[in-house]
Amino acid sequence: MNSNRRTLLLGLGATAAGSLAASPRPAHAAATEPQRVSVTSPDGRITVELLIPAEKGYHPRWSARRAGEVMLEPSDLALVLADGRRLGPGAKFLGSRTESIDGSWTPPYGIAARYDGKANQLEAQFEDRRSRIRFAVRLLAHNDGIACRFVLLSAPRKRVRLGGEVIEFRLPAGTRVWTSRDEGEYAITAPGKIAPVPHPELTASTDKGALADTPALAQTSSGLAMLLCESDRLHYPRMMFAPGPDEQTMVSRLMHFPGRATGYSGPGDTHAAPLFSVDTPFTTPWRVVMVADTPAALIGKASLVPTLATPDRLDSDNWIKPGRAFRIRKPYSNAGAMDGIAFAHDRKLDYIEFDAQWYGDGTDPSDATRPIDGLDMEAIVAAARAKGLGTIVYVDRVPAMRQLDAIVATYRKWGIAGIKFGFIWEGRQEDVDWIYNLVKTCGDNQLLVNLHDNLRPAGLERTLPNYVALEGVRGNEQFPTARHNVTLPFTRALAGPIDYTICYDHYKNQTTNAHQLAMAAVYYNPLTFLYWYDTPAKYRIGAWPALRWFDECPTTWDETCPLAGAPGEYVAVARRHGPRWFLGAMTNEEARKIPVSLGFLGEGRWHATIFADGDQAQEARLTRVAISTREVTANDQIEVSMQPSGGQAILFEKLI
Repeated sequence: MNSNRRTLLLGLGATAAGSLAASPRPAHAAATEPQRVSVTSPDGRITVELLIPAEKGYHPRWSARRAGEVMLEPSDLALVLADGRRLGPGAKFLGSRTESIDGSWTPPYGIAARYDGKANQLEAQFEDRRSRIRFAVRLLAHNDGIACRFVLLSAPRKRVRLGGEVIEFRLPAGTRVWTSRDEGEYAITAPGKIAPVPHPELTASTDKGALADTPALAQTSSGLAMLLCESDRLHYPRMMFAPGPDEQTMVSRLMHFPGRATGYSGPGDTHAAPLFSVDTPFTTPWRVVMVADTPAALIGKASLVPTLATPDRLDSDNWIKPGRAFRIRKPYSNAGAMDGIAFAHDRKLDYIEFDAQWYGDGTDPSDATRPIDGLDMEAIVAAARAKGLGTIVYVDRVPAMRQLDAIVATYRKWGIAGIKFGFIWEGRQEDVDWIYNLVKTCGDNQLLVNLHDNLRPAGLERTLPNYVALEGVRGNEQFPTARHNVTLPFTRALAGPIDYTICYDHYKNQTTNAHQLAMAAVYYNPLTFLYWYDTPAKYRIGAWPALRWFDECPTTWDETCPLAGAPGEYVAVARRHGPRWFLGAMTNEEARKIPVSLGFLGEGRWHATIFADGDQAQEARLTRVAISTREVTANDQIEVSMQPSGGQAILFEKLI
C-alpha cells in the first residue's frame, strides 16, 4: 500500500499555484551574493539549503543543518556531459518551489511494519545556456535525513549523453569516515583522505584509484552520525566515493567498469563505459545522507533508503515469503536432498537451497535447466513443499545471460520458489539495467531473487520486492574478525539487506557461538542463510539447545529499537516480530558489559531466555553458550555480558 499525497508549501520561491518563480533578491544584496532557497524537514529539525550563484561559472551548492548543527557545508552540485563540460555552472535560474510529500507505505517485509515517507521537497529549475538543456535540482528533507538528485527535464535532441556527476559531501572539520572497497576491511580517515584497501580478489577490470563503495559512515567531532549512500538507482551507473578537493570533502564518482568482474566469474565484456545516455525526462538516483544523534540510532532509520526508491512495479507481491534457508551441499543426491529437507523442517526453517554445480559447473556450456545425473529436482521440490519448505536454486551469471527465459519457465514448472544468482556484475549502466531486467523477469514469474558478489543496495527491494537479499559484504565466506562484524551494523547493513551467511560452531569462526546467534537479530536480511557450512549429520550427535534461538528468530520485523553501540566496538539492537522481542548484542575482541534498559518491552511481565557467552575459552569459537531464563518487566535493566569476540541473544515472550 502506497500513499503519494503531495501538498504545495507556500515557501521561498513558490506561488500559490505551484508555478516556478525566481526568488526575490533583497535590495541591499551585493550582485555577487548567491540566492538561497531552502526546505525543512516535517519535524523542523533539518534544513537543506540550495545556494544559486549569481556569477557565471560557479556551481549550485547544497548545505544542511540539523538542530543548528552543520551536516554539510556548501558543496558543489553538477552533472558532467559527455564532452567533459559540467551542467550546472552558469546555468540560468528559472525559479523554485517546495512541496510536502507523504510517501509513507507498508512494506511487504522490512525492519518495521510501517515506513515513514513524510518529507518536504525543494525543486529548483535551470536552463543550461549553451546546450539548452533544462534541468532541476531536487533537495529533500526527511526527519531521518536529506537527499539530492538531478532531473533532466528536456533537451533539444531528447537524448543526453553523460560522463558522470560531481556531487560533493563537504563534511564539518574533524569528521571521520568509515569506508571500504569490494568487501575489504574498513578504514577510518578524514573524508578527503579515503583510500580503503581493496579485497585481494579485486581484478584488473574494475575502477582504479582511491575509491570507496557505498555506504560510508561519517561521524563529526561532536558525535553526530551520518550515513552517505544512494537510493533509486535505475538506468544509471553505481556510485562510489572519491576524495574531494580538500580534507573535508568526498565526491560522488560513477563506476566505469563492473566491480570484480574477471578472473573467476565467467566470460563477458568488461569494457570501460565512462559515458552513457539517458532520454529526457530523466531522474538521477538520490544521493542520501541519513542522520542521527549517534551511530547506534542510525539502525532505526534504515527504512529511509527503500522509502526513497520507486514504488513497487510488480503486478503482485502477496506471494513473496521471507524466511530462513539451509544450503544443501555437494555431493548432490536425492538422498542428501531428503536429509536436508528433514533437517530444515526439524529446525523450523522456510527454504532449502541447492548451491553451485547442481546443474553443472556454471561455465558457458552449462544448462541450468538440467540437473546433474541422479538428481530428481521435481521430486525434491514436491517433497520439500510437503514439509512446508520452498526450494531455491543457485544459477551462475553466464547461464542467466544465455537462457533466462528457459530458466524461469522450467523453474515455474518444477515449483521452484527462488533463485540465488552468483558472480553478478554491477557497476556500469548496462550492468544495472541487466540486473533490473533479471529481477523483474523473475518477479513477473513469482520467483524470489538473491544476488551474490560485489553489489551494493540502493532500494531496489522496494521497486522489485522479489529482490529479497544481496551479498556485497565481507561475511562468513571469509570468516571476518569480530571488529569487522560490529562495524557492519553501522555501515553496509544500514543501506539494505545483507546476506552474511551465518555459521554455528565452525572451526574457522573468529567469534563465539553466541556472537553468531546474535547476528540473526542484529543484521537485517529477509532471506537469512543459517548453518552455512554445515550438514545435517553434524547435529545428530549430542545436544544443541542453543539452536532454539535460530529456530525462533524471524527475518522481518514489526519494530526495530536500537539500544547501544559504537562502530568497530559493540552493538545491541532489539527487534519485535508479532508479540515477541529478539535482542542481539555483539562485541569486538574486547570483553564487554552493556547495561540495557528494557523499556521497549511495554507493559506486563516477560519471560526472557538468554543465550550468553559462558566462561572464556582459549579460542573464541570454543566459548560455550550458556542458557538461562528470568522474568523481567519494562522497568528492569539487564547487564549484557560478553566475552572477547562474543555476543548475546535474548528472546522475550510475554507471560499471560
